[in-house]
Amino acid sequence: MLASSRAPSRYNDTVSNSRPVLFQPPNLPLIVGLTAQLLSWILPYGTLNFVAALVAFGALFTWAWLELFQGVNVFRRALGCAVLLWLIISKLT
Repeated sequence: MLASSRAPSRYNDTVSNSRPVLFQPPNLPLIVGLTAQLLSWILPYGTLNFVAALVAFGALFTWAWLELFQGVNVFRRALGCAVLLWLIISKLT
């Protein structure tokens, strides 16, 4: 049997060995959410601003939900909970 040509992932090694994860590259919902939030701050008020803010909320909500229920450690789950609460409270006020 041939060995895999892919180099071992530091992230997968860390998770499988139960060592604490200190850094994890941002995933797609976080990248999309932060980019859309930045665009919503830059764009003038109107349709594009509304769409950017809506995409930002949806992507950040998705990221927070995934972190809350699938985070790799307690810190990431608490971070997901805090961001989720912040998003909900910011929409209610």
